[in-house]
Amino acid sequence: MALGGARVRRLIIGALLGAGLLAVFFRGLDWPGLVNAFRQSDPVLLSGVVLMAVITYALRAWRWGYLLAPLARVPLMRLFSITNVGFAAGLVIPRAGEVVRPYLVARHHGLKTSAAFASIILERLFDLITVLALFAAYLYVLPLPAAQKEVPGRALQTAGALAGAGALGALGLLLWLTYRRESALSLADRVFAWLPARIGGALSRALHAFTTGLEVLRASPGHLLAIGVQSVLVWFAIALGIHLNNRAFGVSLPFHSTFFMLGFLTVGVAVPTPGMVGGFHASYKIALLHFAFGSDPATAAATAAAAALACHALTNLPVLVLGLLFLGREGLSWGGVSRLADEPTPDAVPEPPQPARSA
Repeated sequence: MALGGARVRRLIIGALLGAGLLAVFFRGLDWPGLVNAFRQSDPVLLSGVVLMAVITYALRAWRWGYLLAPLARVPLMRLFSITNVGFAAGLVIPRAGEVVRPYLVARHHGLKTSAAFASIILERLFDLITVLALFAAYLYVLPLPAAQKEVPGRALQTAGALAGAGALGALGLLLWLTYRRESALSLADRVFAWLPARIGGALSRALHAFTTGLEVLRASPGHLLAIGVQSVLVWFAIALGIHLNNRAFGVSLPFHSTFFMLGFLTVGVAVPTPGMVGGFHASYKIALLHFAFGSDPATAAATAAAAALACHALTNLPVLVLGLLFLGREGLSWGGVSRLADEPTPDAVPEPPQPARSA
């Protein structure tokens, strides 16, 4: 599998970031305590983590169907297959899932890749807004767990508020592109006209196709409410998986404490490391150590580290296995995934052939 030079550099940088974060994660760790934490973990609860991971991706596929509904009606099983392939590809080859998923759905249903990619942007935005809402509920509405070691500081609250403002700003931009499409595209085309013709033309075509994928924002209030409810269900499933994982290691915290952890994990997985290695682990451990959960510091750190390692493995292994199983069904190989990931933008991916339509 040939790797482009730019992607090799990204992989090297990502690997170095991951290694650095893992070094921080393992620094000063009580290794016998870590082994003991795994020995005492509850395998039944850990199997529940695996089940919740599968349910999470089923819910993601269901919601994606609603995001795509104005463009195409895609069977749920097809969406489940593509969702697993895309997320598995992203674990193996960073960024690949962002291109693979829209490409596959476009290939099967006669859409432009850029239009399908817009549904991924909307998906990420709904995810961010939901996580921030749950995080805000934890900080400002729900009672703080009695085991919490320290009250969230002003810096954390400010960061959450700024992230929320950014998400609302992005939503406002997408609404402008949807409801003022002609004027927005006209303005963008005037800006693109200042660029070299080849670059400006490509950006203009990409933006025009992208905005067609935002049609779901014109949907009925009931349809948008359904997507909002689905987003809450997705993140409640993720939160329940984290909660079961914590309980498996004897961490008896209330369910809503996971809302606090979700905020940290969202930042951790944004670090561009292969398979989210390092970023996930460090953020999980840091978040969990905000709670004393009745242990001395060394035992707490070993338990938090064991829980982080288990949660990362048990939530990613199912999608990786399912993605491998569905890869051939979707007509892709790892070489094909690699070639798609090498494209600089989703619009640069060759448009899939239009399916033959029966009379």
